[in-house]
Amino acid sequence: MNAELERIKKEYKAEKRRTEILEDRLSEAETGMNAASDRVTRIKGSAFWKMSKPARDLIHLMQRIRQRLGAYGSVRGILRKLDSKSRERRARVSHGTGSFPDEARRKVESETVFDREIVFSILVPLYNTPGNFLTDMIDSVIAQTYGGWELCLADGSDAEHAYVGEVVADYASRESRIRYKKLESNLGISGNTNACLELATGNYVALFDHDDVLHPSVLYEYAKVICEQDADYIYCDETTFKGNGVDNMITLHFKPDFAIDNLRANNYICHFSAFSRELLEGMELFRSEFDGSQDHDMILRLTSRARHVVHVPRLLYYWRSHKASVAKDIGAKSYAIDAAKGAVADHLRSRGYENFEITSTRAFETIFRIRYEIQGDPKVSIIIPNKDHVEDLSRCISSILEKSTYDNYEIIVVENNSVTDEIFEYYDKLAGMDADVKVVTYEDEFNFSAVCNAGVRASAGEYVLLLNNDTEVITLDWIEELLMYAQRADVACAGAKLYYPDMTIQHAGVVIGLGAHGTAGHTHYRMPVTNLGYMGRLCYAQDVTAVTGACLMVSREIYDQVGGLDESFRVSLNDVDFCLKCRHAGYLNVFTPFAELYHYESVSRGSDAEGESAMRYEEESARFRERWKEDLDRGDPYYNPNFSLDRSDYCILPAGSRDE
Repeated sequence: MNAELERIKKEYKAEKRRTEILEDRLSEAETGMNAASDRVTRIKGSAFWKMSKPARDLIHLMQRIRQRLGAYGSVRGILRKLDSKSRERRARVSHGTGSFPDEARRKVESETVFDREIVFSILVPLYNTPGNFLTDMIDSVIAQTYGGWELCLADGSDAEHAYVGEVVADYASRESRIRYKKLESNLGISGNTNACLELATGNYVALFDHDDVLHPSVLYEYAKVICEQDADYIYCDETTFKGNGVDNMITLHFKPDFAIDNLRANNYICHFSAFSRELLEGMELFRSEFDGSQDHDMILRLTSRARHVVHVPRLLYYWRSHKASVAKDIGAKSYAIDAAKGAVADHLRSRGYENFEITSTRAFETIFRIRYEIQGDPKVSIIIPNKDHVEDLSRCISSILEKSTYDNYEIIVVENNSVTDEIFEYYDKLAGMDADVKVVTYEDEFNFSAVCNAGVRASAGEYVLLLNNDTEVITLDWIEELLMYAQRADVACAGAKLYYPDMTIQHAGVVIGLGAHGTAGHTHYRMPVTNLGYMGRLCYAQDVTAVTGACLMVSREIYDQVGGLDESFRVSLNDVDFCLKCRHAGYLNVFTPFAELYHYESVSRGSDAEGESAMRYEEESARFRERWKEDLDRGDPYYNPNFSLDRSDYCILPAGSRDE
């Protein structure tokens, strides 16, 4: 009872502090707005304002052009954007019918003998299916290069659509692998699909919508990964298309490998799921209470049971967009939003989470923000390396003290060979503050890893938050947002979303192999703050290979377990190396866009682009490439191999251009 009371008091205190901060900001903003309004009124009444209207109109036109160009507001940027559009057009062609097997390839695939006998039971619930959609769907199954399949059709169509059964009967008279059952009534998407399962005899189950189309090689590719990788749950990349041909693509969705945080926030797996029938033992396929999001519910349940979830990084599923489909508009099935939230909530409870909150994001109604409950009141040690730069450090610490709603933290400034009087005067000021801030000294030459390790040794917190001195807090509950992930038993590092002062993105997760050095790079780099990201990725927390050490939270236990930052990486790549060590120790690393800070990057140490810094960076890059060669060769699991490694904007490559 006392613990619950303390928790409520703490929440009340935090909420009161948030309210006070926001009220102060509102008051300042109102004062500024009133003053600005008076100035605008005076200016607009002047003769000069009236005479300058043509010039203002021209300026506004140029501004609108620049806004449409977004982050590419230059001649070079325009050319880059045009090149990106050209690449995308070429990619669309190559990932459509251009990727279908020719006769020679079809012969190879159809004659391949695998070492396991695999029969895919393809379940398709039918309901008033338009005739051309129905024939396209069935034809795409019959066209499969792998012959181990059966097509299980349960038909809930009404009397006005009796032609559905007639069309299927005609196909079944010519193809023995088609199984059909006419239902007495429409049982809904879940009931109709479960009826399909009753017809199934295969050892693998695959789910297919009645108005979509399969790539001819999809079952071959799935059989291959089952035999080679012992996969028991498989999915592929997909695209939406319109009209009568799959080459009329709208959105190409190239997915990451299995990522549980992505899946909780967004049903990115979606189509085309196939899985071992053993995974269904003791449970339903679809549950009617989640109609509209029954697939998300099923995927969460079955992947939790699966031994090996495998992603085939090829575009092998074509999702038709038409007036009544979810591919066209989630509003066509608005109940899907509530069903999706319910499916995620049920999954979280089954994994032991309580008192979480699920809300829709600005990206899409079914892309979610999940708030996990903070367990207890653990102390967080914020480690800030510093050499001189009093303005940067002062701005950083002031933003922590003034904006943070979490109050159980300490700030450890690690002083490293400063020379200016101003910084030592500021250190004296910190010592007199009514806050848990202390300065410790590291006297050897600059080594970011060693400085951070020294700060951690001097700290007392259960959690370590590495923070650059050239950052500034934006989000009031930034510590809570990081802590809710760092507290999870399956997570090591939690990283924030960082912006340059011009509100373009500096950090939104790190991909290994990205960039000119072939080591690691930031995705969505220099995108504007308003950008939703590729498939909404800038709007939800997700699993990543690494996050930047400019703002990284990890438990003290895990920090010590993996040996802290490797001091052989003196300046660069130490954070990525640390995250990879954590991943190899069995942990996830998570990027959350809901903890936001400014990052005035490299103010303290300058650029790595030239001179001695460039030589040092190349030396550390070479050591990184050697140490993590196998990981780099495999590719980043959260960055699809159909994306270019030369760019950070998820530029799509033509099909097969990175094949071995």
